[in-house]
Amino acid sequence: MNRSATLSKARSVAVPRSLPRVPRVLQAGFWLCIVIGIAVVLRRALALWRPLTTSAPPDLLRLDTFFKTHTILTYVHIFAALVFVCVLPFVFWSRTRASTMVRLLFYTVGTIVGFSAFAMVVHPVGGAIEGAAVIFYDGLFLVSLAFSCSAWKMGQTEKSLRWTLRATAISLGIATTRPVMGIFFATSHLTHWTPEQFFGPAFWVGFSINTLIMELWLRKHPV
Repeated sequence: MNRSATLSKARSVAVPRSLPRVPRVLQAGFWLCIVIGIAVVLRRALALWRPLTTSAPPDLLRLDTFFKTHTILTYVHIFAALVFVCVLPFVFWSRTRASTMVRLLFYTVGTIVGFSAFAMVVHPVGGAIEGAAVIFYDGLFLVSLAFSCSAWKMGQTEKSLRWTLRATAISLGIATTRPVMGIFFATSHLTHWTPEQFFGPAFWVGFSINTLIMELWLRKHPV
């Protein structure tokens, strides 16, 4: 089967007419993660564009300094992530989920996000613990993306949807890490932990929350 025939089959078969009913709390979590993700990208882009200022809190200043030393890679990663997050709602919206363009954007930009995250883990802020979290969940994200793409091309509706949901949940885990980091920042005067110490645990907690919630929901509501 040639490429055009495969994509044609994917368009006509691998798009469910309706998605399983998703609880409102999960829908709210989905949109909240998207908003947080967009805010994180804009904040990071602004920090890269502005000159460093010593008036910033010491912990934030250390983070901004770190990312400024990897400016190009950071820009590639965050702007690919911004496009990816903006595409996600259209992957599930009834009017656009049959679009080949939306699917190709989802897979292509998702792959860029995944591999650029691997490149950034060479110098993780949170050391080996954060690096391990990124390698594990980023690898899981890319595997989920690959299975989703393969099933989409083969016209396997249910399998494609399951892996798409998994990839989506994992990718939005980076947004869930932000409230977790906020808790660590707020309690740092008690724990005396610096970002280098709590970034790793925050990554494990944030990504694990999203991954486990989605996996439990899929097991309870198989699609």
